[in-house]
Amino acid sequence: MVVMLQTGFSTAVNAKIIGSGSEVMVLAHGFGGNQSLWDKILPKLTHHYRVLLFDWTFAGSIKDPNLFDPHKYSSYSGFAEDLIKILDELGLTSTIFLGHSMSGLIGCVAYTIRPDLFQRLVLLCSSPRYINTEGYEGGFEQSDIEQIIASIESNYQNWATHFPSLVVDEADPVSVSRFQKCLHEMRPEVALPLAKTVFGVDERDILEKVDIPCTIVQTKTDIVVPASVAVFMQNKIKGCCTVQVINTDGHFPHLTAHLELLQVLGTILGF
Repeated sequence: MVVMLQTGFSTAVNAKIIGSGSEVMVLAHGFGGNQSLWDKILPKLTHHYRVLLFDWTFAGSIKDPNLFDPHKYSSYSGFAEDLIKILDELGLTSTIFLGHSMSGLIGCVAYTIRPDLFQRLVLLCSSPRYINTEGYEGGFEQSDIEQIIASIESNYQNWATHFPSLVVDEADPVSVSRFQKCLHEMRPEVALPLAKTVFGVDERDILEKVDIPCTIVQTKTDIVVPASVAVFMQNKIKGCCTVQVINTDGHFPHLTAHLELLQVLGTILGF
């Protein structure tokens, strides 16, 4: 069953519900992507859940260019507001939320505002802070992030061509190309402020406010999120929190190791 939505903000962000299970699972894509990046795991999930898909306002698939407001999205709070708005418009509560990368932390922020909307969080290759600081290994030095921002600003299309091979397992060139296509569809004037938000974020303090069941899913090697981040998050989250490691490389296991990811999800969710 596919429910296409006809009115409101949900329509503007291409929201749709697929499947016919009794519970709702929300799939939220990460930086530079869109909902199509979930395609490999979607058929299995729709056997067990009603699955909500949508595109964040920065995605190239969004028709209205005015939806992305750099000021609103200068923190994750703006994205959390959008997530809450979508769920409220659709009358959805007590969902299972699966957020990739930045979306994992957006789910955490949204939970602290509206806990009734969530029963479990699954954080896929997520990080509360990417920059190293005293007593915390985020994976990047401040100078690394500044270089990324400068590359996006000076020649976005060139950056979008080369960045995917760093973060998607190069053993899967089709998946590298797929993410590359998403990045090229995103407008440079959106990509720059979004990158400043994502790579400059510090949501470490939000973790201790998360007191529902939570699963952190990591790959064995992720240039974006070192293994230490998963340990840090597990120690900070107040709810029952486990870490699952998928035996693959890269930041996009839903593209490059989807069967292994489904096995992990089946284990933690019981399907």
